[in-house]
Amino acid sequence: MNAMVKRRVHVAAAAIIGADGREVLIARRPSNVDHGGLWEFPGGKLAPYETGLGGLKRELHEELGVEIQRAQPLIRIHHEYPDKHILLDVWQVHDFSGEPFGREGQAVRWVPMQELVNYPFPAANLPILRAVMLPTEYLITGEEEDEALFARRLERALVEDGVRLVQLRAKQLDEAAYLARAEGAVAICHRHGARLLLNGEPELLESVDADGIHLTSERLMSLERRPITDGKWLSASTHDRRQLVQAGRVGCDFVTLSPLRTTPSHPEVPPMGWHDFQELVERAAMPVFALGGMTRFDANHARAVGAQGIASIRDFWK
Repeated sequence: MNAMVKRRVHVAAAAIIGADGREVLIARRPSNVDHGGLWEFPGGKLAPYETGLGGLKRELHEELGVEIQRAQPLIRIHHEYPDKHILLDVWQVHDFSGEPFGREGQAVRWVPMQELVNYPFPAANLPILRAVMLPTEYLITGEEEDEALFARRLERALVEDGVRLVQLRAKQLDEAAYLARAEGAVAICHRHGARLLLNGEPELLESVDADGIHLTSERLMSLERRPITDGKWLSASTHDRRQLVQAGRVGCDFVTLSPLRTTPSHPEVPPMGWHDFQELVERAAMPVFALGGMTRFDANHARAVGAQGIASIRDFWK
């Protein structure tokens, strides 16, 4: 007996960001449809002839009475339900005209980004929540030996470059020195409204109240389940499809994917290039940061091929 062929549904959705950059608009699904009563990001099914952005413009006008002025890709999500395959084509809307309201009688609400986790969403929407709450730039700290110089460079990146997501990487330090640096880095990051992830074993969070853990690819592949609570961020280094699948399996919130270009630190590793990078990102189950020879001038290109943004050491650690 042949297996049932699932319906394929292409849906465009919008993360509409408020003028202050801190709130996002969500809508409640009608009670008489699938996942009725849950909240979602506004949008709807595309007609066969429509592109993602074109269909989204029509949907937002019909549902909310707004016109998109400026938008860019945020994330594409493939999600399997028992009876259908959903492709969510999600755009981040920065500028729009009109005052959004529920033209079809649906409830709409502006919600602070950090409070999105308090609202029930369909399972397919969960990666969108992560993408909305993450910035487009991810700083990986350099290997500084001098603590005062480390603190100055971190502060400069936060203040002058506006970095809001940091990974503390210091492989040359022993555990005691790393924990001491981490305590200071947490204080600096939190003072400027940034999040800090520790590059190391999950048990580090028992000693330092950082915002999460970044796993090496080796550590990632050794896991059977998520090693930290949902209240902390979990990221990982990935380099191929197998590692991306494992990151989804253990519940990573986001990952880096590298190397996109040849780098001085790993000149022997062949780069994947934009084409292969895009193919891997398309099926990733979470936001992906491009890593390997990236600068902030690559951020828009990275977003255009489906990435969350770029991760870098050299471009931010000056």
